[in-house]
Amino acid sequence: MSARPRVVVTGAGIVSNLGTDLESFWRACLAGRSIVEELPPAWPRRSRLRSRFWSPLGNWERETPLLGRFERKQADPVSRIALLAAESALRQAGVELRLADAKRNAYRLEGVAGDRAGVFLGTGVGGIHTCLESSRFLVLDQPRKALEQAAASSNDPATVAAINAVLADLEAPHVLNPFSVAMTMPNAAAALLSVKLGLCGPSLTFTCACASGTVALGRAFRALCQGECDFALAGGAEFLSDPYGCSFRGFDALGVLANGPRPAQEVNRPFDRERSGFLFSEGGGALLVLEEREHARRRNATVLAEVRGYGETADAYSLTAMAPGGGQIRRAIELCLADAGFLPEEVDYVNAHGTGTSTNDDLECRVLSEVFSPRVRVNSTKSLLGHTLGASGAFEAVATVLTLQGGIAHPSRNLSEPIAGLAFVTEAEAIQAERAISQSFAFGGQNAVLAFARPGLAG
Repeated sequence: MSARPRVVVTGAGIVSNLGTDLESFWRACLAGRSIVEELPPAWPRRSRLRSRFWSPLGNWERETPLLGRFERKQADPVSRIALLAAESALRQAGVELRLADAKRNAYRLEGVAGDRAGVFLGTGVGGIHTCLESSRFLVLDQPRKALEQAAASSNDPATVAAINAVLADLEAPHVLNPFSVAMTMPNAAAALLSVKLGLCGPSLTFTCACASGTVALGRAFRALCQGECDFALAGGAEFLSDPYGCSFRGFDALGVLANGPRPAQEVNRPFDRERSGFLFSEGGGALLVLEEREHARRRNATVLAEVRGYGETADAYSLTAMAPGGGQIRRAIELCLADAGFLPEEVDYVNAHGTGTSTNDDLECRVLSEVFSPRVRVNSTKSLLGHTLGASGAFEAVATVLTLQGGIAHPSRNLSEPIAGLAFVTEAEAIQAERAISQSFAFGGQNAVLAFARPGLAG
């Protein structure tokens, strides 16, 4: 029986609150930077909220030949984020984009057979931004017109002023975007990548809550191992902001968001005894270029890391709570290690799910302590980025690849009193890492674990 194909990482692209290019992103991670701000004033004004902080994405959009001005209006922010991250990942992988159809502004990848290339994208809520925007138009358009008529017909300055104040607070579009259905559908971002880049292999979307990005990468890895394609763009994207803070409000009502009296820069503290929940992030995207190793060699591509294994389980317990004991988390890790051919004691580094919620951190530490050697280095990328939901696992995979490639791990921020005796990374630290895992555990009980190896590692 022939050995299965080996899968390598040859490119990575990100759109994040710490930077929109890989170099600035990683420099910020190693410096332990984090963007934490008070909520937009309109959010707490409209709802009684427990949490006061979030991590905004900032100025992420940039010009790209892949999307013209009119095309941008037809794509939800989550799709545009995914496309920008993909463009950066392809550039790092040394793949040139050639214009194939000027009328459609469609491209093809030089040196990559479109029929053998796929898209595997994770997102928690897809085009929710457009969905909420369309809903605001439908709900508020008639009341807005009625208020405008009332203001126009009133002779009372106080009444007019009161109506105008209400109108100023109605943040809704004045027209319904005719492309709103296509913009809202969860598979829109993956489809946009496929259409724009001429990728005719599998074009798949994985909506597995906080594990979506990890699942997408794992399924891409499997597709490459099984010979379904030679080349894949895989990762996750998310965009969770709207003028009313609807997504934030839902998580706040669950009581899972970081809160308390601490100042903004200290509130996000995964694995710390004073943790209070996760830091809600506006979103972002991270994409990896995965290739069958011989395909990468034929292109003379630089290999950043190798994907060695993948494990996936479900708790089958609750939609929002983790199963006590962490048995299925442990099984996902063990499946991943067996798939990779790694012994637990051989793993040097774990990029943890590390949300900062009480139950998640406790269970994760317990399982890590049971499975791995005490020397394994552990950190949480969410301590820097906040929780980007469906994109988080992809960001953590990028951080794992960069750690293996450069031999240095970023710190877990605000980790002053660890809840367990694990070898946490609390300052940027040179580590001799050859084998690593990145793991995600999501609402719905989705558990997904990826195994990576340093470039050139035998076996």
